[in-house]
Amino acid sequence: MKNFALLTVAFLALTFNACKKDDNKEWASGDRGVFEMEMDSRFGSSDLVLGTEYTTAQGEKVKVTKLNFFISNIKLYNTDGTVFTVPQNDSYYLIQEDKAGSNALQIKDVPAGNYDHIQFTVGVDSLRNTLDVSQRTGALDIGGDAADMYWSWNSGYIFFKLEGTSPAAPFNSTLGGNYWWYHIGGFGGLTSATINNIRTYKIETKGDDDAGEATAAPLEIRKDTEPHAHFHVDVAKVFDGPTVLKIADHPQVMFDPFSVEISKNFEGVFYLDHIHE
Repeated sequence: MKNFALLTVAFLALTFNACKKDDNKEWASGDRGVFEMEMDSRFGSSDLVLGTEYTTAQGEKVKVTKLNFFISNIKLYNTDGTVFTVPQNDSYYLIQEDKAGSNALQIKDVPAGNYDHIQFTVGVDSLRNTLDVSQRTGALDIGGDAADMYWSWNSGYIFFKLEGTSPAAPFNSTLGGNYWWYHIGGFGGLTSATINNIRTYKIETKGDDDAGEATAAPLEIRKDTEPHAHFHVDVAKVFDGPTVLKIADHPQVMFDPFSVEISKNFEGVFYLDHIHE
């Protein structure tokens, strides 16, 4: 009996130490890891499905036929006060709702640590907008997917493109339907001040865990794990934010002052839902 008791104590001690080590999740200096940012498009509480009818907060029936946007300039804020900035050439992503996999942003070679904030920009910064076209590659290649996200007449990228149909939109005889669209861009101008719709957000790494419970744990980067930060992109909030947007009043918005009002709604569009491994 005495031997059994000793074995029990030893087992509990080993179990405690194992759990303690796992909870601490220690790492060695120089360790680096990977994490993924998923941009999950929604319309309110529903998954966004292109061509499906939804109702805006203003009561207008809408179908979304296109959703494209840029995410760039990603930074991670460590609880020790340091900041990891994704290298500039690797920090541009074009999410296209109709292109499978484009919403999964792989962030590689991140120093191991505990990160309590993620920062990113919706759009393309002024420096990249004005670089020689030969230096704008990957997601920014205007000869590739980005061709649909570039104003050649305005020499700048469209940061956020949302298009669709609605009975509230006027009939377009060329397109043969009731179409609306919002092409939001403008980096502030090169030689003189113009519209600036670049929006940067610093988001705390908290949300709900897989069981739906609220969490406030930091994003833990380790060499042997690949955490997954699941962001929601709620298109319904484009219509319902600080700016109330009615298609009947503004069916087509591109490079005009009202685009600034629409971009103010982006803060409610992008939010972190949860992080899991």
